[in-house]
Amino acid sequence: MKVLKATASILLALAVGSLFAGCISTKKGGDSSIPWSNPASWENQVPGMGNNMGR
Repeated sequence: MKVLKATASILLALAVGSLFAGCISTKKGGDSSIPWSNPASWENQVPGMGNNMGR
């Protein structure tokens, strides 16, 4: 019975430790490598008008 309690305690400690370690991040809030973190070129235009800057 003592071996079962010790094994269960160790497994529980490992599971809780894994959950906490999985939530740790070294990136800051502003750091992003996602390409869609910046607006696309068409997002600040009126729909249907296009980009007529060169005409």
